[in-house]
Amino acid sequence: MFGGLAFLINGNMAVSSSSKGGLLLRVDPAESGSLVSEPHVRRFEMRGREMDGWLRVEVEEVETDDALRRWVSHGVAYARSLPSK
Repeated sequence: MFGGLAFLINGNMAVSSSSKGGLLLRVDPAESGSLVSEPHVRRFEMRGREMDGWLRVEVEEVETDDALRRWVSHGVAYARSLPSK
């Protein structure tokens, strides 16, 4: 669907590796505003519309293991908070 490999928890997407490099994350929509203040992070755009709860994290932001782990943990935490599908 998003052109990359997605990782799900209980049927909910947590993180996807983007075919363009970087990540697509599903996060708490209420946290979108604070997370996009980070460098190389923006709201995911679909059909010209930015979507709260979905972030595009550029490859420059996840170049180290610690940085990758930090971003993946956001997606995992939110996916775990959702009801199973």
